[in-house]
Amino acid sequence: MAIQVLCTGCGSRFAVSDKFAGKTGPCPKCKKPITIPASAVQAVTIHEPEPAAAAGPAGHGSTIPFRRVEKPIPAVAWAAIGAGVLVSLLAAWLTGFIFRPDTPPDWLLLAAAFTLAVPCVLLGYAAARERELEPYRGRSLWLRSLICAAVYAGLWAAKGMLPADATADMWQWIYLGPLFVVPGALAALATLDLDWGAAVAHFSFYVLFTALLRWLAGLPPL
Repeated sequence: MAIQVLCTGCGSRFAVSDKFAGKTGPCPKCKKPITIPASAVQAVTIHEPEPAAAAGPAGHGSTIPFRRVEKPIPAVAWAAIGAGVLVSLLAAWLTGFIFRPDTPPDWLLLAAAFTLAVPCVLLGYAAARERELEPYRGRSLWLRSLICAAVYAGLWAAKGMLPADATADMWQWIYLGPLFVVPGALAALATLDLDWGAAVAHFSFYVLFTALLRWLAGLPPL
């Protein structure tokens, strides 16, 4: 269980492990001291600031830093990720080989876009998430990832509705790119609490990987 925290200084919301109930620590955003209440909600921890004195000036509570413990991704998980990438590359090549000279049906492309989006969202979140916050886990992480993946796949579907001559040249993406990057980044920002730069990188990772698979399948990358 964890405790929901609201910083009165900057309005940021966090969730802290209940072992910190009743203690005081600095907000990771504005550094204003926050007194942790005793009601449990969900888990997110606060990043450890610069070393601080155990007790503040007279009239102020102590500022005890909350230590964040990082749990690295197990080697087995990395091996599974690598195997998944290789299987995806092989599947894309086989798909293009089976359907040549025709293109795969739209329903198959959309299903593949969503299926690939889920692991891309999860992997991208592990790499780009806000390190000052405890990561989402379990049902919450899966639900948020599925929503984000659905938006990402939907953007590929929207791209497929554009006329072929609208995306024939790469320079055209100077104007079209923001129409897809902004909604994609907003989806990552809203569902996974990423910073704007991390959200753009998160969506870009998915686009680049699926573009590579499309190229292997004999389709236009973008």
